[in-house]
Amino acid sequence: MDDELVAQDGRAVGKRGAQTRRKLLDATSHLLEHHGIRDLRVVDIAREVGTSPATFYQYFRDVEEAVLALASDVGDEVVPLTSLLDESWDGDAGLEHARRLVDGFLEYWDRHRAVLRTRNLAAQEGDVRFREVRNHTLNVFTRGFAAKVAESQAAGRVVPEISPVAAGSALVALIERMAAFHHDLEPFGVPRADLVETTARMLHQTVTGS
Repeated sequence: MDDELVAQDGRAVGKRGAQTRRKLLDATSHLLEHHGIRDLRVVDIAREVGTSPATFYQYFRDVEEAVLALASDVGDEVVPLTSLLDESWDGDAGLEHARRLVDGFLEYWDRHRAVLRTRNLAAQEGDVRFREVRNHTLNVFTRGFAAKVAESQAAGRVVPEISPVAAGSALVALIERMAAFHHDLEPFGVPRADLVETTARMLHQTVTGS
């Protein structure tokens, strides 16, 4: 919420300040589409908004902190997809839930590709802050998949040798990878619809054993 935001000096950010902060974040997101996080400068962001670097520093210590805030914001946006993991994935209806999950993840990545790519790269390079944000976003999916695998194991549909948590982690990695690079597969004759269907069936088969 805007009334929970604080500036760098600890003062609460009012409505106008929240709007300025949002403009700075939107400008950062836009510029990330053409610049790496190490190439992006505060002056570039401020110029994009039509303000001064001093204004930027009222809200963020540096570019990385602004990108971290963006990563946290867009992470919250994908949470509604987790409701699909609360549904039964048995049969054709379950397969349709898997399709909707994969399709939603691809749409999510297409909207926020620059921010998510930057988040993942920073996490892989060892930045604990970005790793924590990524894990916070994705762990709920890992737990959801793990619970479904465990449920299918209890029903005798999935072999006990599979670790539910490991399976959940692998499935999340699969979705993210496909979402991040699905455009790269199109020149090889893999249209988006085929990728969604294939990935959804892999998820469905893993968690249900059918």
